[in-house]
Amino acid sequence: MKADLLIRHVHLATLADESGYGEVPDAALAVASGRIAWMGPERERPPGLQADREVDGHGGWLTPGLIDCHTHLVWAGSRAAEIERRWQGASYEEIARAGGGIVSTVSATRAASLDELVDAATPRLRALMREGVTTVEIKSGYGLDTETELRLLRAARRLGETHAVRVTTTFLGAHALPPEYRGRPEAYIEQVCSEMLPTAHQEGLVDAVDAYCEGIGFTPAQTRRVFDSARALGLPVKLHADQLSDLGGAALAAEFQALSADHIEYSSRESIAAMARAGTVAVLLPGAYYCLREQQLPDMQALRDHRVPIALSTDCNPGTSPCTSLLLMLHMGCTLFGLTPSEALAGVTRHAARALGLHHHTGRLATGLQADLALWAIDHPRDLACRFGFNPLAASWLAGRSVI
Repeated sequence: MKADLLIRHVHLATLADESGYGEVPDAALAVASGRIAWMGPERERPPGLQADREVDGHGGWLTPGLIDCHTHLVWAGSRAAEIERRWQGASYEEIARAGGGIVSTVSATRAASLDELVDAATPRLRALMREGVTTVEIKSGYGLDTETELRLLRAARRLGETHAVRVTTTFLGAHALPPEYRGRPEAYIEQVCSEMLPTAHQEGLVDAVDAYCEGIGFTPAQTRRVFDSARALGLPVKLHADQLSDLGGAALAAEFQALSADHIEYSSRESIAAMARAGTVAVLLPGAYYCLREQQLPDMQALRDHRVPIALSTDCNPGTSPCTSLLLMLHMGCTLFGLTPSEALAGVTRHAARALGLHHHTGRLATGLQADLALWAIDHPRDLACRFGFNPLAASWLAGRSVI
């Protein structure tokens, strides 16, 4: 067997199934043409296996490359003053209804050029990559007009072209009501469905469609219109669901067999059961929960009882989760939401891949899958969640291509 890359003297955490980390001690892994060609215990390595390049893992742990499956990575401007106001007692809803929140980022983003948006997002993306992230989802949603939404999606595509990272794009035109449509939400949803989304799709800029179904966002009926439009274009959907109240968003997502329902702090057991039947992933966002000082926890027992796949993400955004550390989300997922360390690691690998519809390509260590890999100088995979404020990444690869 001829390989391009052979990584030796490592332990594998395959994350291949629900049984934990999927540990294979004293192992090796071979890569050919960007895919895992062989993996297993070192003692079982095929005698004829040769590689163009060999890497000594020095007894570290090799995991799938991490996946950040929910980000708003591209924006302009700052919301630090808004965060300060929240610390002084103002609620997120109060700030949003007074013209702050998402809308406050829109004006700065509309004024930014494509190059400026890419330049602003690049340090955020590189911070994620330095922690072993090999796949990242990037949403639009800070333009709220056709021109700027397209610019945001083009910026996301460019980031994927200029960095050794897989970028998937999500159209989030139904993120907030722009000021020029104040009092006319139906007219804005019509623009989203008849102009913005079809144009972005025609240009090949959309991998999935999202919406913000919430009291300060859009109603379930308006969200349904967006999802109907996405379905007509053959695009998968996901949803910001039940973050601040239970509007049945998670059940609506399940009705459309959404890839994921995200936040879900207020989702009912019935909605969670619907997600399980639909195969919809629950994406937990502890950064936003922490930053907003939320008190309502997702129903973790219902998620476990119904065996709903649970993913974790940074929700990187300027106002409610200005975070570029997916490793920190592992720790917060365990501390705040009661995940086990193995559940948390599965949440940024196997289940995060499913939340993006990429589970047949990445998110696990298995022969034939993309060789998206992260090598860690740790004693055990649990260290990735149990410690915080440190980065033990030794190396990473995207489809067998060295990243760090």
